[in-house]
Amino acid sequence: MSGLRFLAAALVFLFHAGIAQVFSAPPLRYGFLFVGGSAGFVGVSFFFVLSGFVLTWSARPGDGTAGFWRRRFVKIFPNHVVTFAVALVLIGWAGQSGGLWQGVTNLLLLHAWIPQYSFMVSVNAVSWSLSVEALFYLAFPLLFLVVGRIRPSRLWWWAGATVVGVLLAPPAVQALLPDQPQWSWGPASFAQIWSVYAFPPVRLLEFALGMLLARIVLTGRWIRLPLPAAVLLVLAGYAASLFAPFLYRFAACTVIPLALLIPAAAAADVQGRRTVLSTRVMVWLGEISYAFYLVHGLVLAYGHRAFGPPTDAFSSGPAWSTPVGLGFLLACLAVSVLLAWALHVLVERPAMRRWAGRSAAPAPAPDGGSRVPPQGVAGHRAGNLPEGGGASGA
Repeated sequence: MSGLRFLAAALVFLFHAGIAQVFSAPPLRYGFLFVGGSAGFVGVSFFFVLSGFVLTWSARPGDGTAGFWRRRFVKIFPNHVVTFAVALVLIGWAGQSGGLWQGVTNLLLLHAWIPQYSFMVSVNAVSWSLSVEALFYLAFPLLFLVVGRIRPSRLWWWAGATVVGVLLAPPAVQALLPDQPQWSWGPASFAQIWSVYAFPPVRLLEFALGMLLARIVLTGRWIRLPLPAAVLLVLAGYAASLFAPFLYRFAACTVIPLALLIPAAAAADVQGRRTVLSTRVMVWLGEISYAFYLVHGLVLAYGHRAFGPPTDAFSSGPAWSTPVGLGFLLACLAVSVLLAWALHVLVERPAMRRWAGRSAAPAPAPDGGSRVPPQGVAGHRAGNLPEGGGASGA
């Protein structure tokens, strides 16, 4: 599972690398942008579903709401504050203007609630997803009680209804909101894009789906889908998203494959099956994935700008030949990994040790049964699916 977290974070990196437009040759410049056009959407959706899954899986017995909120705050906020401060310095260096209220709402993780582009991507642009996750964490104690009362025999029905909600969000937004003026991202207005992509209550459906899937596995209702088959389904969903109507690319095209991938990966972990995702390197990359998520956009955007002015209104810097462009992106990837490791070691881990409180044993299943799921998902250990570490802090 840890290795899968970093692959999802790498998808977000791929998306932002395409937006940077570092290649001068038009076929590669626009081909790279097209192929990676849904990568960030898939990566973010993965972490929203994963958040609900992991938090439900690792819920602690006797832990009150205040204790849960404290651990989530300590996990998310220190890294956010550090990268927020670094981003302000870089904004000043580049001669940009961020706006006072944009900065205040970003720091307080309220900016995803405001339907204006300048707020959503203010300061460190990727932090909008943390604003969404903040709602998840506030709602989790209540949702955990609700999900825990669902009969195991009805969990798949509830999961299916939640998926339907995700699928209905794009057509509902198209019916309720005007599609003019068209936004530069695609054939939709920004109000429509924001409502499907960033509005926290809409993305809460993916978080709730993750919670339901965790209970499905814990109560022995998982269908034993092999991990390779789940990966193929995600690839098929991703390919479909490249050609789907724009508003459906954010979550609708891939929510079902992702909903199957996460339990399949969890089942492989708790059964002790060795995969390339469970190697030491991939586990380490998964541990630093949240820090990587926060730093990579700054490295790409301002690293690119350091080499010269943008070639057009959509790029972040100059365009180069294919070898130079590839070299730049690989260098950005390496620098992002190194900075993420430093942020994880110097900020994230010390904050968790100092303020998160003692670790507790895994909680019983929400239905009062054993946390070791039947039907072959055995050998569960508390360390297999840690509570923290996703690219959105999941």
